[in-house]
Amino acid sequence: MREMKSTVRDAVKSMKQKPTVMIVDFFGTALLSITDVGVTSKYVYIPSHAWFLALIVYLPVLDKVMEGEYVDIKEPMKIPGCKPVGPKELLDTMLDRSDQQYRDCVQIGLEIPMSDGVLVNTWGELQGKTLAALREDIDLNRVIKVPVYPIGPIVRTNVLIEKPNSTFEWLDKQEERSVVYVCLGSGGTLSFEQTMELAWGLELSCQSFLWVLRKPPSYLGASSKDDDQVSDGLPEGFLDRTRGVGLVVTQWAPQVEILSHRSIGGFLSHCGWSSVLESLTKGVPIIAWPLYAEQWMNATLLTEEIGMAIRTSELPSKKVISREEVASLVKKIVAEEDKEGRKIKTKAEEVRVSSERAWTHGGSSHSSLFEWAKRCGLVS
Repeated sequence: MREMKSTVRDAVKSMKQKPTVMIVDFFGTALLSITDVGVTSKYVYIPSHAWFLALIVYLPVLDKVMEGEYVDIKEPMKIPGCKPVGPKELLDTMLDRSDQQYRDCVQIGLEIPMSDGVLVNTWGELQGKTLAALREDIDLNRVIKVPVYPIGPIVRTNVLIEKPNSTFEWLDKQEERSVVYVCLGSGGTLSFEQTMELAWGLELSCQSFLWVLRKPPSYLGASSKDDDQVSDGLPEGFLDRTRGVGLVVTQWAPQVEILSHRSIGGFLSHCGWSSVLESLTKGVPIIAWPLYAEQWMNATLLTEEIGMAIRTSELPSKKVISREEVASLVKKIVAEEDKEGRKIKTKAEEVRVSSERAWTHGGSSHSSLFEWAKRCGLVS
């Protein structure tokens, strides 16, 4: 994106009707330095949450005061007014401070305050404490410098599913809130060993499941359409033994529509923020299975602050999660008799209601977006 500055500048200059407001995403902050194109207001859109934003803008400070690698720290790093960040919450880009991706991340933290404000994909009721710190904490406000507008949740809306659809025909036959949905995102592939343990765990749980399965990386040359090769990574006889109880899907699946289905009672997720929001807005509790990027951080946010998820005992990217643990986690979320699971389900419903309230007229995100639009001169 940094190499595209001149191209973007020329493209804007060539427009007959010049834009007055420019919004760049997290990876486009280098474009904030573009001048002489008639843009009067520049904003950054963060598609993640407020804690992530706080870490990014405070990262240049940490870069100056911290010695050695972040993975070796003994105590979590303090971010003013926010939950500290420990080794289990580090972004991938923070694992090696000599890497160019880390330097780029620090630079983004320096560039965000060059904007006129930040739009972030969260809402006041979900992250009130962190949002308050971004607005009011003296030390944190000193680095971010600009207003923050929580305008979430921004998620894809449901679309009409064409009939017949074998996945939804199967879901229609299941009891309400009885199915755990397993999907680790478009980039979420597991090792052969972990795929086997996850399969055994789902079977041991004796709970209904819908598993969107992608091929382990060991299947060299196998495309996403090679269904037989994908299922070859499962325990022998698994599909036969779980027929009727579970459904394995090896193609793309409409996640928002699946999470909206009455039969879904839990979501084993990689915790990408888009998937998290899709689950939060549907009131579906989460089994956190973070793999990369900011997903470790998201898992901690879900379990320790929001309170509508449980997580694996170890980071799945570091250690194979056993079948026994998988079975225990699934039963805790889906089975009605588990006390902790019931508490998480109650919280999930509260979050769903608050997400709807945020976007009603006068709700926190509705008001925040109106305030931003008024500041930009888009409304009076």
